[in-house]
Amino acid sequence: MTQRTEAVDQVYRERSQRFAEMQRQCASRSRWVANIRLVLFLAAGLSILRLLDPSAWIGATWFAAAATLSLAFLALVLFHNALKARCRWYEDLSKLNEEGLARRARDWAALPERDAVAPTPEHPYAEDLDLFGNESLFALLGTVATQPGRRTLRAWLLEPADPDTIRERQAAVAELAVLTDEREEITVRGRMMPEESPDRVATFLAWAEDEPWLGRLRLLVWSARLLSIVPAVLIALDLADIVPYTGWVLALIVNLAFTYLAGGGRIHKTFGRAFTRESSVQQYAELFRLLSSTAFQTQALQRIGSLLATGAISPYRQMRRLHRLNALSEVRFSMPYVAIQALTLWDFHVMLLLEKWQSTAGRQVRSWLSALGEADALAALAALHFDNPEWAFPEVSTEKDSMVEAEGLGHPLLADDVRIANDVKVGPQAKFTLITGSNMSGKSTLLRAIGTNVVLARAGGPVCATSMRMPPLILETSMRIRDSLQQGLSHFMAELERLKGVVDTARRAATDRGSTLLYLLDDIFQGTNSAERQIAARKVITYLLETPAIGAVTSHDLELAETKELSAACVPVHFSETIEDGPEGRRITFDYKLRPGIATSSNALKLLEIVGLDSAD
Repeated sequence: MTQRTEAVDQVYRERSQRFAEMQRQCASRSRWVANIRLVLFLAAGLSILRLLDPSAWIGATWFAAAATLSLAFLALVLFHNALKARCRWYEDLSKLNEEGLARRARDWAALPERDAVAPTPEHPYAEDLDLFGNESLFALLGTVATQPGRRTLRAWLLEPADPDTIRERQAAVAELAVLTDEREEITVRGRMMPEESPDRVATFLAWAEDEPWLGRLRLLVWSARLLSIVPAVLIALDLADIVPYTGWVLALIVNLAFTYLAGGGRIHKTFGRAFTRESSVQQYAELFRLLSSTAFQTQALQRIGSLLATGAISPYRQMRRLHRLNALSEVRFSMPYVAIQALTLWDFHVMLLLEKWQSTAGRQVRSWLSALGEADALAALAALHFDNPEWAFPEVSTEKDSMVEAEGLGHPLLADDVRIANDVKVGPQAKFTLITGSNMSGKSTLLRAIGTNVVLARAGGPVCATSMRMPPLILETSMRIRDSLQQGLSHFMAELERLKGVVDTARRAATDRGSTLLYLLDDIFQGTNSAERQIAARKVITYLLETPAIGAVTSHDLELAETKELSAACVPVHFSETIEDGPEGRRITFDYKLRPGIATSSNALKLLEIVGLDSAD
């Protein structure tokens, strides 16, 4: 561990301890406020009971005392709720910094489960490269917290960006990496939102972008406005003994009938669509405020800030307004709702205000959420850059090239104290890197290290290397092949279909002037005999060599490098092992260092001996 990485750990420890102490102080104040709140509640209750005692003489002092104590109690309730929210804020910040230490140590069990995304087996390389799941690249980028951010980051990991976009993201990631407070606020506010299904998001956006319906029914609107004032007028006239009480009672009945017949049910359904994400609205508003008020320097972040900036239609103010409209709509869940609706036709007025919001801001919500998702995804990549200050931003050329070069490349999912770095070259065109070595020597890990770093590079993030240069890449892999009982596919047939996908992509990439195919094949055709395996592997690799693709292949078949078709195109490298005799018997060790040439040893029989199966009958 270097001084730079030790400094990162120290920052996380100091911030975690500082926020934990602030949370403890806040919790102590909260307990005092709770005690005072109880005293005020009892005092206010006793004063109100005194007012209700018919045998007691009541003066102005008692009225003033009861009113003052009641108002003080309500004010203290609001203050206490805000204080408890602040305590939770400090607690979440402390936990977030503890998670930073867990991410640095690759302690997957200590990371929140919500940071994982279900694997995507149908994608060409997502499962091969451990992009999603509990111990995955997405979990390593676990500070992404909003649903738009998680959706955006997932898309970035699965689809490549063009070189200009990559460089723009790299600059934004570098800027956000030093803005620790802002990054952590995005994460904590995102985690305050409950988990929501994509269906609920779609429901909200579909309503926001829909056309208002009530405002177009002018006669209905004016009827509601007129009927809403009739009960109050008739009640006033009744108090003045001008009309009997039956007048306003009839008006209440008419208003309830009007509600039923004129669309009250449709209004409630609209409320349900509009406020399906209400639990997240307030946090979205605060995130919009943060992103619009921060003076960013890079192009990508300035674009996001400008979109969310205050102006004629401020996203922050509009989301706060939507939050208040939801509070007004929730009267329908209260005990006196029927009376309020009969007196004022409350739902119609709230619906008109909601439709005004819909007309003003509804069609812009999708772009606001998209901007927030981009900022959240950039912040997650920035946290990765902060966690690993020695990782480099790759150089991605603007033109099609035929070489991937990296110095000190390692697997990003391995902790610093176990990761072994190697210098790697893949390419040029018409060449392939053949990686050989014994079982467990590191061949598959190297392939995944190459692929995972390419994914990070294409997303705009740092890579686990001291330097890296690559062209715009299309990525294909064949590593973890599984048979399928449901589809009736054997392991061999499943691998054939995967390799057909690689070959088909190579055909398409041959006509793409902007991108190079990088293929990573791990010990292909294990599901057949050695003679046919060599022939089949040779045919697949030979075809790929005839395209502009570049790639790396691992194999136990050392003869691949000696065949006529492949000997000139092969760039051989290998891993080796050491066999040592000790007091407890022989043991095998690996240094995971890449060496030029073909492996000269194998260890299958030695491993049999070590586990005690060499003498088995």
